[in-house]
Amino acid sequence: MTNLSCKYLGLELKSPIIAASSGFTDSVQKIIQLEKHGVGAVVLKSIFEEEITHEYDKTIRDEQEKTGREEFLDYLDVRIRQENLEKYINLIKQAKAETNIPIIGSVNCTTAHEWISFTKEIESAGADALELNVFVLPSNLRSSSEENERRYFEIVKAVKKQVNIPIVLKISFYFSNLAQIIRDLSHTGIKGLVLFNRFYSPDYDIDKLEVVPSNVLSTANEISMPLRWIAMMSGRLGCDISASTGVADGKSAIKLLLAGADTVQVASALYRHGIGYMDIIHNEIRDWMEQQAFNSIDEFKGRLSQEKVDNPAVFERVQFMKYFSDKESII
Repeated sequence: MTNLSCKYLGLELKSPIIAASSGFTDSVQKIIQLEKHGVGAVVLKSIFEEEITHEYDKTIRDEQEKTGREEFLDYLDVRIRQENLEKYINLIKQAKAETNIPIIGSVNCTTAHEWISFTKEIESAGADALELNVFVLPSNLRSSSEENERRYFEIVKAVKKQVNIPIVLKISFYFSNLAQIIRDLSHTGIKGLVLFNRFYSPDYDIDKLEVVPSNVLSTANEISMPLRWIAMMSGRLGCDISASTGVADGKSAIKLLLAGADTVQVASALYRHGIGYMDIIHNEIRDWMEQQAFNSIDEFKGRLSQEKVDNPAVFERVQFMKYFSDKESII
């Protein structure tokens, strides 16, 4: 009998498949259904620092247009932040009361400002862990790469002062020395790294002459980035690794586990196929494990990481020499 249970952040999970932060993790009803379909844990839909700030700015503009008065600004700031936080706290409490899987809070943050004190309330509400989704687009010509990188460490340091639950950092691959930053972040006292987050990308509507969202959902071929870096960093970090982006089915989840991921996060596949698709993902993993005579996740996790394969240099190749030379011989 195959056993899908695993450990992540020191938590016991019945499956390595985690429902990532998304519209499928923003209500208790959906979380209950996700548990019924076997997910090991749920990352709640993120509370966005930018979203709260934008709401505050809009309310201020509306208030000033109506009355021209500014004396309510501090009150509005506190009220808007508190309303957003209360909704989130209630979601955590209800999810914990009605399910038996780990509930991971999620904050989408860009700074280490005072609002990070909210994380203490997220812990008090009963969250089992806290995932910080951090992305600083390296587009500011006045900021050096060192300054951009420092912000990640500042955020971790600020949150660690607030909470005792496991902290997970979800990052992108936009770093000048990605291997070094992953290694250094893993030794800051966090319990997990998620490789990698996915962010808004602009496109153009050439008929309406407007900027529109592009590639909202990840595709199967996007697995190559987390696959490579998880394989290269597996066994070299001071924390767990969770894989994200490009997880289209059970086979892609298996690949990421073979690379060394402790867990695999799924979001786009839920949008495409619904919550019931989790059953298919789990069945594909179980069927493959039976075919390979694996009884547990630990028996094959990291088996094809860079440090364990016969040709570790294959993960550091950046050109398609062999592929294209073979193709040319066929033409």
